[in-house]
Amino acid sequence: MRKMIAVTSFLLFALAFGAPVLAQGEPKLPQTSKAVEAPAHYYHLEFVVQEMGTDNKPTNSRTYTTTVSTDDAEFASIRTNSRLPIVTSSTTTPDNPKDVNTAFQYFDVGVNIDAHHAREINRQLSLDLNVEISSLAARDPDLHQPIIRQNKWKAVVLIPIGKRTVVFTSDALDSKGSMQLVVTATPLQ
Repeated sequence: MRKMIAVTSFLLFALAFGAPVLAQGEPKLPQTSKAVEAPAHYYHLEFVVQEMGTDNKPTNSRTYTTTVSTDDAEFASIRTNSRLPIVTSSTTTPDNPKDVNTAFQYFDVGVNIDAHHAREINRQLSLDLNVEISSLAARDPDLHQPIIRQNKWKAVVLIPIGKRTVVFTSDALDSKGSMQLVVTATPLQ
């Protein structure tokens, strides 16, 4: 009877703790060092900067286009600027007061658009967008230097593919209108 209890106890012990030990001893399948990556897809991006009037209708619009890839290492960048000279100092020489030496600092005014990390999510395109739009304001007769207006937006946006989408909007600083950025993403074949 003692033998039978000892054998039964041994079998129960082996079944309870032996199965995990056997599972650990099974040969492992070779693991790949790199997960299978989806192929990169390319999209034509159309950015439309619209200045809106008080009636919420466009009074001015400018269009910028580029191509972006869903490959993580790729990004798109648009720069359309004018370099505005701003006088920083002006001096004359004592010998010749008509000889004026003027120093300038240049300021970029225009549109900067950066699109990073394009990813497909269902039938939408996710982008990290960084947009800066600057322009000259109407000249103030009391000031001798130009006034520069800026709109800056930075966000991760989700754009339905093939559909015009307003991604940023803000009030205009010098009127009761507004400014908005409309983006359309079209797949390239």
